[in-house]
Amino acid sequence: MSNYCRLLIVDDEALIRQGIKHYMNWEQEGFQIVGEASNGKEALELIAELQPHIVLTDLVMPIMDGEELTRQIKLKYPEIEVIVLSSFGDFDHVRSTFQSGVRDYILKPKLDTGHMLGVLKAVAEKIPSLQNEGHFASQGPTIDSVLEKLLSGYDMNDSQAEQELADHFPHSAFCLLGVDLRGRSMSKEQVNAIRQTMVDELDKQAQHADQLVYHVLKAEAPMIMLLLNLDYTMLSLLPYWGRTMASSIDQLKLDVAVVVSEPFSAITGLELSYKSSLLKMMDYAFYFPDRHLLLFHEFPESPEAAEPFNLNSFTESFKRERFDTAFEYLLEHLDTFKTNYTTDVFEFKSFLSNVIFNITVLLGNMNYSTQQLETKKYHYFKAIEESRNANAAAELLQDFIGEAKLCIAEKAEQSGNANMKRLLDYIHEHYAEPLNLTEMAKHFHFNPSYLSSYFSTHHNEGFVDYLHRVRLTKASELLRAGEASISEISGMVGYSDHSYFCKVFKKHTGLSPSRYRQQTLR
Repeated sequence: MSNYCRLLIVDDEALIRQGIKHYMNWEQEGFQIVGEASNGKEALELIAELQPHIVLTDLVMPIMDGEELTRQIKLKYPEIEVIVLSSFGDFDHVRSTFQSGVRDYILKPKLDTGHMLGVLKAVAEKIPSLQNEGHFASQGPTIDSVLEKLLSGYDMNDSQAEQELADHFPHSAFCLLGVDLRGRSMSKEQVNAIRQTMVDELDKQAQHADQLVYHVLKAEAPMIMLLLNLDYTMLSLLPYWGRTMASSIDQLKLDVAVVVSEPFSAITGLELSYKSSLLKMMDYAFYFPDRHLLLFHEFPESPEAAEPFNLNSFTESFKRERFDTAFEYLLEHLDTFKTNYTTDVFEFKSFLSNVIFNITVLLGNMNYSTQQLETKKYHYFKAIEESRNANAAAELLQDFIGEAKLCIAEKAEQSGNANMKRLLDYIHEHYAEPLNLTEMAKHFHFNPSYLSSYFSTHHNEGFVDYLHRVRLTKASELLRAGEASISEISGMVGYSDHSYFCKVFKKHTGLSPSRYRQQTLR
């Protein structure tokens, strides 16, 4: 292994990285692809760990480009050689990178086997550490590189590799164990702790089971993945091993789930098992947040797909301001939607974000004040995207609905206050007339019973009580003025019956009109 020339690939295009990795049998040519990165920043983090001899890097990349990466490498790791990948249009840029320490360059249109290999070998021959170890020689492929190719979907057309795999994995059945780390912010120490716990548990089982071999796999996606090779007679032990492993990982308190794929019978089925079993089950875990172990045969029967969300009906209810009906329908659909664990996670999250977007637009078009919703919706978009389970994502939508209801209520309150002011102003203008609820309702085109209820709901007293208070306040002013008789004042404030006026006045003030006048004129 020490005779390999270690190569790190840096390019922001995954297809370019994959193409180079599986370009040829690198080990046979004396090279080992030890890692890959999508930008210079990622590359620098990997260099300290992987200690490559050569870094093969693109020039134009986000976050940190190839030129800055080269400067950083030569500053921190002067013994590492850098080869630049570029297009014809970048040639002037390439020329300037030689000042930073680039050893050579390869034009992307010339990515053919002979040219690339020739450049790499020419650079490798100038690396002192490789010469001190004895020049790297042609060797067979490593188990890691063969498995990585199989996992990426490349055919294994190498009899030597086939034999090495057969020797390494002698048993009749295979299975994948995995822990999904996508969307999780974990330190390397935490990831290593999970991986080590899984390995330790399998080591314990291997001590009691001669027919068990395992191998830690490299995966493109952020995850930990182990390949198990065991005899068919031992498949019944998988649930027990999975529970033991999940229990040990739970003690780390990192809230992850162990996924056990469906077994397969040949190593050539690795890619299919990875994509059709393990990855799918990892996505299913999104809908089972309380499970820390997911076994291929323990999922409930897949429910029937929910009826498609009727956006037209939802929108129509909104436009008619039937908000309770619209939200009730939405939440009912959400409850059904999140129980279907076969729903694509991206589809589920997109639905929630689209609903938030549509609600905001609809309310804005209806002249509701949506400034806060417009600002907060981006927070909800990001939180939904980062949510790790369906319940958490659904709660975010429910929180947004709460915000939308506040927006709706605010306008309703403002509208209610405006309407109430119109009613009160009308009473103050017409209190001296034979005003009653029926006449007022007719003027404002209300149903009398609705007006009575509306008045009481939006004011601290009913219509009749408020009308009396307005009339009696005016009557008190006239009584204190002392110019008009009590009988005249009664008519002036809207009471046609003098006796009734006196009765109402005493009830509300505790004094008769005449007594009130006597006391105020002393």
